[in-house]
Amino acid sequence: MQSSTPAPRAAGRPRSTTADTAILAATREALVELGWSKLTLGDVATRAGVAKTTLYRRWAGKNELVVDAVAELFDELRLPDRGTLAADIEGVVLQFAAILDRPEARSGLMAVVAESTRDDALRERIRESIVERQKCLVVEGRARAQRRGELPEQTDPCEADRTADLIFDVVAGSVVHRALVSGKPADEEWVRGLTRVLLLGLAGAADDAKP
Repeated sequence: MQSSTPAPRAAGRPRSTTADTAILAATREALVELGWSKLTLGDVATRAGVAKTTLYRRWAGKNELVVDAVAELFDELRLPDRGTLAADIEGVVLQFAAILDRPEARSGLMAVVAESTRDDALRERIRESIVERQKCLVVEGRARAQRRGELPEQTDPCEADRTADLIFDVVAGSVVHRALVSGKPADEEWVRGLTRVLLLGLAGAADDAKP
């Protein structure tokens, strides 16, 4: 799984994680206040209290910087162990929805997704820095459910990877659409419904919901 940080620098003075943290936080702050079009690396450097050269050594441009700033927010996601697969899914989806409810997450994610429609390199960075890193939660949750006997083992690695991709797409796509497109709350009731559909399928979820 690849890191969101830029390519390694030549040997020399170690980079400061404190500076990185300040720069990414300043980027999110600027996104909320200024929006994508007005955000500049110079403004971010000023807000972070670092020299422009410090920022330019780390990120080649605004696209890469904003993706990493957004990716850091999603790195807060943790898969809870709540005893069952359904409860674990509900727990992580509620965390995801809470992150998307933050102005800096909404502004940043919508901006980079829009820009990526005409920038293949940016789309790839989003995939590596956000999608692939968070897909590990699907893999972790599935493995835990298999150990509990809630899901069957998948012996074909390719099929297992395709399934993980599909689960991630269904969950992430549903939550992003609910929070950022529909503008409706991804609350506990909605998350329970999503989880039923995911685990039981449409027919099973409809039967399960009957009194």
